[in-house]
This record gives sequence, structure tokens and C-alpha cells, in this order.
Amino acid sequence: MILSTTPSLEGKPAKEYLGIVTGETIIGANMFKDFFAGIRDIVGGRSGSYERVLREAKDIAIKEMTEEAKKIGASAVVGIDLDYETVGAKGGMLMVTASGTAIKL
Repeated sequence: MILSTTPSLEGKPAKEYLGIVTGETIIGANMFKDFFAGIRDIVGGRSGSYERVLREAKDIAIKEMTEEAKKIGASAVVGIDLDYETVGAKGGMLMVTASGTAIKL
């Protein structure tokens, strides 16, 4: 499966557009991670725990989008967009959405 943020693939014209595919995930941030990330923010530096959670959420959303594309017979997804939002009480949850256009090459 070819995945691309570009609207088309150079040298590989789309034979058929199959429609929009999406993948979503919502991951809660752990209270202890929040506490230690806050300390790190005060003293400076990167928050490795938040970066891992963010990467995990992105990977899950892309995987779900790819699986949806495979189910409808796509060989690629183009125009991929990733959106990140905080949701829930006090923004305690992270939502990542991946979307793109499934195509057959």
C-alpha cells in the first residue's frame, strides 16, 4: 500500500478513485505522565512520554485508514491529512484522525 500526502503519485496515474478513507484514535494521557511532563516543561527539554503517545496515536490512525483502504481494494491512499485535537474534560484525551483518498493504480 502506497501512502502519500501528495494529491497524486508521479508516474503512477490513478485508474480509479474509490473515495475517502479515515482512521481515528483517541488516547488518554496518564496522570503521572502529565505531572512529569509539567516538571519537564518548567526545567526545559522535550517530553519523551508525550512524544511516544503522540506517535502511537498517529500510527494507529494511519493503520486504521490503511486497513479501510485495503477492504475496498485500494492500492494507494493519496492526499493524506493528519489532524490532532484534544478532547474530553480538561483536554485529557488526544484524538488523531488520518484521512485520504483511496485509489487503484
